[in-house]
Amino acid sequence: MRYTALFFLLFFAKPIIGQVKGFPNAWKGCWKGELAWYKTGHAKPQKVAMQLCITPADSAKWNWQLIYGNEKKDNRPYELYKKDTAGIHWVIDEKNGIVLDQFWVGNKLSGAFTVMNSTIFNTYWLEKGQLHVSFYSISTSAIHATGLGTEESPTVNSYKVNSYQKAILTKIK
Repeated sequence: MRYTALFFLLFFAKPIIGQVKGFPNAWKGCWKGELAWYKTGHAKPQKVAMQLCITPADSAKWNWQLIYGNEKKDNRPYELYKKDTAGIHWVIDEKNGIVLDQFWVGNKLSGAFTVMNSTIFNTYWLEKGQLHVSFYSISTSAIHATGLGTEESPTVNSYKVNSYQKAILTKIK
């Protein structure tokens, strides 16, 4: 049993570490597509052009530039950098005092933050040569609590999902 676990670690650990080391180099470039914004209760999404440009800024930082619609109206020149030596914990610095923690989980860069009574859960990942992006907006106030408050039936809070946004971006340069 001990040797099986050792074999598993040796066989699978290197590809996992290699994937973390590939980020953000493998994501370098400008990506473009359309963001679909689905609001709860509405069947059709609101659509807006989206770009994400990921380029080296210096030896420790990357430019993480989000553009929604027109570049002159909604251009967000953020920075991305590592918070640990393993490349698991990253931050997106909005350069206005807001810094969003992100984590490398399951070959995806994901984070969660709360702003103005909504918690936003975001995920970025590469799949088949395209950069996928998703955002969920969830109310911070519970709409329902169930359970008996015991170990067998703990209290569980439910929250309203306000919206879902998704984009599939294609590399343009």
